[in-house]
Amino acid sequence: MEKVKNYLLDSVEEVRNKVSWPKFSELQSSAILVLVASLIFALVIGVIDFGFQNALAWFYREF
Repeated sequence: MEKVKNYLLDSVEEVRNKVSWPKFSELQSSAILVLVASLIFALVIGVIDFGFQNALAWFYREF
């Protein structure tokens, strides 16, 4: 049990003193970047899906 206690205490000490936390403005810019990239990715996937849907609908109508 002592090992678990030491592990937890060391983990808390490391998070408090050794981790460099980003500033709020950095977090905001990163979040905006992820949001924009996700929207672009979703649009690309949507266009590809729309294209395949129409291509398959045409294929099944013709053959």
